[in-house]
Amino acid sequence: MKQVVVDDKEIKVTPTEYNILKFLLENKGKVFSIEQIYRNVWNEDGYGAENIIAVHIRHIREKIEINPKEPKYLKVIWGIGYKVENIHE
Repeated sequence: MKQVVVDDKEIKVTPTEYNILKFLLENKGKVFSIEQIYRNVWNEDGYGAENIIAVHIRHIREKIEINPKEPKYLKVIWGIGYKVENIHE
């Protein structure tokens, strides 16, 4: 079963949001570019995928972060990409 739990509460995510989060969690602490995330989730080249990934990341943050504007878990590394940290599985 695919589920995301934050602070003992189940969070509803789309299948795509789940797959992005799963990929980043499996590689916790590592930074991935937008192209790398796209390639690993959609299994195709991610050229031009900036808006697609940015929207999904924003939606994930709105669901899992206490303050999405100051994310604790899903971090952006400016000019490089995204990573997940501070999550205890």
